[in-house]
Amino acid sequence: MRPVRTAFAGALLGTLVLTGCGQTSTTTTPSPASPTGSTGTTGSAAFPVTVEAGNGKVSIAKRPERIVSLSASHTETLFAIGAGPQVIAVDDQSNYPAGVPKTDLSGFKPNVEAIVAQKPDLVVVSNDIDGIVAKLGKVNVPVLLEPAATKLDEAYDEITDLGAATGNTEKAGQVVTGMKTSLDKLSANAPKDKKLTYYHELDQTPYAATSSTFIGQIYAMFGLTNIADKAPDPAGGYPKLSAEFVAQADPDLIFLADVKCCQQSKDTLAKRPGWKGLSAVKGDQVIQLDDDIASRWGPRVVDLAQTISDAVGKAATRQ
Repeated sequence: MRPVRTAFAGALLGTLVLTGCGQTSTTTTPSPASPTGSTGTTGSAAFPVTVEAGNGKVSIAKRPERIVSLSASHTETLFAIGAGPQVIAVDDQSNYPAGVPKTDLSGFKPNVEAIVAQKPDLVVVSNDIDGIVAKLGKVNVPVLLEPAATKLDEAYDEITDLGAATGNTEKAGQVVTGMKTSLDKLSANAPKDKKLTYYHELDQTPYAATSSTFIGQIYAMFGLTNIADKAPDPAGGYPKLSAEFVAQADPDLIFLADVKCCQQSKDTLAKRPGWKGLSAVKGDQVIQLDDDIASRWGPRVVDLAQTISDAVGKAATRQ
């Protein structure tokens, strides 16, 4: 399994690489000194703030101007909510939007000294590998731990948290509202009566994702039936399927999230034993996803949903 690619698939086989551990609460609690009822972008007067993240209540004394992000998903969110100018360094997996201040910092093997050398006033992480949260806390660096989202509401909460923590409350709210509106519209227009089945491939092993996962819940919005839900060993939502299992299920649609990393396509699937005759392969219903978009839980979830919507609409017209 490729831990670098599968952000919210990090719980796969029990590994904790960008794990979706789930937040108990991701609400933002302004300090008593913060203005209430403000509709504009949070300014310096709104600080200090306290954000309840995956590592508990995190107090941020003033608007951060030197943010380090060790999560590709959160890097995307920070730029989407207008905090881009405040971000001075991102990890080696952050590649969107173009021009992010990419470094050799690692979210998988975080190095305290290298992080501190950036002189951050806020560090954003998706997991607490090697106890990085406590280590940075010892040198008085505020850290927001926002774990991989396991459902859309958690993704929305994390965007809201980042907005409050960076002084971009209004823009964060607009991003969340826009996501909800777009996803609701796409879901409402989906031809759910077609009862289409699908297979989402994480890699060519092949590993898949069930409906209980974040990505599985996105597909469920379109009335699709996930063949992986009947896997004999769900493995925490990310079962390893056999080629025979997929061939027997014969899904109407196949979505590949291993395109850039592993060069998978309809042609490579056709070369797998027993897969040449799959309905999705013969009917040109193999959809090549953007690996990054398919493995992150930030604002570009809408782009993923649009791709799924287009594929479902196309397949529905062929039934």
